[in-house]
Amino acid sequence: MIIIMKPTATREHVEELSALMERWNVKANPIYGEGTIVIGLVGDTGAVDKDALLRDPQVDNIIKVQEPFKLANRKMHPQDSLVTIGKDVVIGGKKIIVMAGPCSVEGHDQIIDVARHVKADGATVLRGGAWKPRSSPYSFQGMKAEGLDLLHEASLDTGLPVVTEITNPAHIDLFMEKCDCFQVGARNMQNFELLKELGQVNKPVLLKRGFANTMEEFLMSAEYLMAGGNEDVILCERGIRTYEQYTRNTLDISAVPVLKRMSHLPVIVDPSHAGGIYWMVEPLAKAAVAAGADGLMIEVHNDPAHALSDGAQSLTYDSFAETMGSLRAVAQAVGREL
Repeated sequence: MIIIMKPTATREHVEELSALMERWNVKANPIYGEGTIVIGLVGDTGAVDKDALLRDPQVDNIIKVQEPFKLANRKMHPQDSLVTIGKDVVIGGKKIIVMAGPCSVEGHDQIIDVARHVKADGATVLRGGAWKPRSSPYSFQGMKAEGLDLLHEASLDTGLPVVTEITNPAHIDLFMEKCDCFQVGARNMQNFELLKELGQVNKPVLLKRGFANTMEEFLMSAEYLMAGGNEDVILCERGIRTYEQYTRNTLDISAVPVLKRMSHLPVIVDPSHAGGIYWMVEPLAKAAVAAGADGLMIEVHNDPAHALSDGAQSLTYDSFAETMGSLRAVAQAVGREL
């Protein structure tokens, strides 16, 4: 349920009205936009007396939200949300953010070298895996805690904030001091115990869409995070599983405008996992920017041919630099910046 306030409503009045919602055992979330003030009600709103609320001279209208996701719903938050990673990397504004780095941290020299190169070419966030959930138990599983330490060292060396995947709620305290944004991978999108715990942290969460999940299921996972109090959520489309075998996954480019219409949360795209082949990364990234994505997550490796994971989809330094140049032109064409 959404209470739409009149433009003349004061902040004090909105806060008083929000406090009164406790009598119906619902949570009130006041949202102050440009020329618009709404109060989103979350919980069992069946007992809420709409007639009593409409008698308030500062209440303009009341709308029932039918979708099961409330906090992530654009109806509850008409304006785009901005999420800040680290000190000053803002996702959701005019500037398109690029997160770049290797699939896995493989060593000290490797991650430092990659971090320096991607920063030089315009990336503003360093991505890299310390714990790597893999389909095969025999595949490289990451350097784990040591890899996290190396990512942190690369961050200190370059000034780039770090996003890295977490798979176990027990690791949250370890991650808190050494990463700037938690990544929840596609395999864990519906790991609700992990989502509940991350909902309690004061740090952004990048949530990837599962292989075969609907938009509503995706946003319900975001709702788990937001219901816990963490509203700094970034949605990531990374390709879905279809009958096609030529590519690793199928990039659902329609997810970008659909999610932007359904939700106020920023949306980014991972063209590396979507295509699974290095030469597909640039065209898919261009399509994502043209479709309205707020950011990109691109895999870059110093030696893709000998990478311990996902070398086939990783860009070399030269190809990343060329891709960034092409993306700047597309961003400019759609009124954005890279």
